[in-house]
Amino acid sequence: MSQKLFFTLLAVSFAASGVAHYAGMNATVQFILSCIAIVFVAGFLGKATESVAHYAGERLGGFLNATFGNAAELIIAIILIKDAVNGKPMLFDMVKASITGSIIGNMLLVLGLSLLLGGLKFKTQRFNVTLAGHNASLMLLAVIALFIPAVFAVQLPEAKTNTLSLIVAVILIIAYFLWLLFSMVTHKKELSDEIVEHGEAAWSRGVSIVMLVVATAMVALVSEWLVGTLEEFSHKFGLSELFLGAFVIAIIGNAAEHSAAVMMAMKNKVGAAVEIAIGSSLQIALFVAPLLVIISFFMGNTMNIVFTTYELVAIAVAASIAKSISGDGQTNWYEGVLLLVVYIILGVAFFFV
Repeated sequence: MSQKLFFTLLAVSFAASGVAHYAGMNATVQFILSCIAIVFVAGFLGKATESVAHYAGERLGGFLNATFGNAAELIIAIILIKDAVNGKPMLFDMVKASITGSIIGNMLLVLGLSLLLGGLKFKTQRFNVTLAGHNASLMLLAVIALFIPAVFAVQLPEAKTNTLSLIVAVILIIAYFLWLLFSMVTHKKELSDEIVEHGEAAWSRGVSIVMLVVATAMVALVSEWLVGTLEEFSHKFGLSELFLGAFVIAIIGNAAEHSAAVMMAMKNKVGAAVEIAIGSSLQIALFVAPLLVIISFFMGNTMNIVFTTYELVAIAVAASIAKSISGDGQTNWYEGVLLLVVYIILGVAFFFV
């Protein structure tokens, strides 16, 4: 798709979504238009972060791609939390479902598509095996941190469960910032890919930063329009909060990672694709989810970090196969197929819950 066509579709879809929202159109029409708009807006965000990453370097660039790629999920979740605090506590379940969906979506869908499409172009692709090992250990930490509150919450009153969730949230955020210090400062050289190719940036440094700010603001607006339609849309079509949050919202919100990671893999930069996909999952589990717990606390109604058995199993399964596939530091197209198969199986199971 040419850049001119992309920005034309971006402007049209964004304007159509805004008109549908402010004109109070049918919720289904609003939902569909908002979904289309957020895909293009997330793609715009992906282009902006990739351009900024060109000037920031490979490791920091991958971090920026993951961070701003998660902006849509974070903004949607904050809006849901605000609505939950204001009298719709069932939306907490949708927030946790969207967290689950983001984690498994990045590890299975985003990484799977990247390995499949990159592998079809290049027979074998290689990346830093040391970084893959550390990522696997961090995902195990995330699974443990989400598993423990769910087990102990059975015997704890709500107040103590919320306190436990806040403590775990703070610990995970500290662990995440220590990981950033480790991977980007003290062991930066060991965790970088040896071969780094630099292409052309889409815009100059200054324009890239402006585009990043504009794209983030557009994501915030479209996310708010989308959230306003979710309750009516889910009731109309009989979709559970679990499926809507874990798959529909997650797939839409992951659009930026989809485009950025797949483009990197097809340029034989699978290390960057893995960094975006796995790094994004780690950021959701170790930073975004804990941050949402803390934000809800300051809003006056703490969202605990207790996930359902279905969600915990899905995250554990995704982490296990992602660890298995990335452990040897090289990939091929069939490993991408394996990740996508697991994602489809989980999607079907969640649909029937």
